[in-house]
Amino acid sequence: MSLIQVSNLTFGYEGSFDNVFENASFSMDTNWRCGFIGRNDALEEKSALLKNIESTDTKLQIATLRHPKDLLVEANDLFIDYGDGPIFPPLRFEIRRGDRAALQGKNGCGKSSIIKLLCGEDVPHTGTLKTASGLVVSYIPQSAEGLSGTLRDYAEHCGIDESLFKSILRKLEFQRTQFEKRMEDFSEGQKKKVLIARSLCEKAHLFVWDEPLNFIDVISRMQLETLLKECVPTVIFVEHDRRFVENVATKIIRL
Repeated sequence: MSLIQVSNLTFGYEGSFDNVFENASFSMDTNWRCGFIGRNDALEEKSALLKNIESTDTKLQIATLRHPKDLLVEANDLFIDYGDGPIFPPLRFEIRRGDRAALQGKNGCGKSSIIKLLCGEDVPHTGTLKTASGLVVSYIPQSAEGLSGTLRDYAEHCGIDESLFKSILRKLEFQRTQFEKRMEDFSEGQKKKVLIARSLCEKAHLFVWDEPLNFIDVISRMQLETLLKECVPTVIFVEHDRRFVENVATKIIRL
């Protein structure tokens, strides 16, 4: 094969150069095989990546369980009190199967305390917070502090499928080169994606997410929004992104 270089394009031609330009019709009947090297390659690659984000194969999935009861959580006259008196007025709310409930209130009003109480942590309170028998909860904490070790070790420790876990991370724009690094060397955004991917792998009746979008890029935010609206898991979450709340929440719990 002979090569012809024209500007930033390279053509491969089988035969002699004697009649190259006479036969350069580029039809399927010729023996031309052309490889184009130039800026178009980069543009096409970026275009393909954007199309892949929208394809079925790249959509996020969530491992929801269906609880036999419709009422999953019920709070009656709930107070959080760390010793200086209640930090919000008496609170009443219900979470039913399929609800996507947003906890809202000013900073320091007790949203994260309610989230922790829902997850079984020891939070000083009065009133009642009842959960359905056998309720399985998947929790994303506000902070990713403490993540360490490899992704493989983390998946094993959490009892989730490593392949699914890494597949979800890839869909969240996680680079493969990060898979062999230790999590303590990840950026804050990467650490948050690790927590999100772990939660999406966990089979649960209720997903409890505390500021899941912290440090998360726009495309990943859009993917999570689409996931929650299409798959209809039961979720209670805290989030300051107003548009995300407006688009996702089916119920608002104000403190």
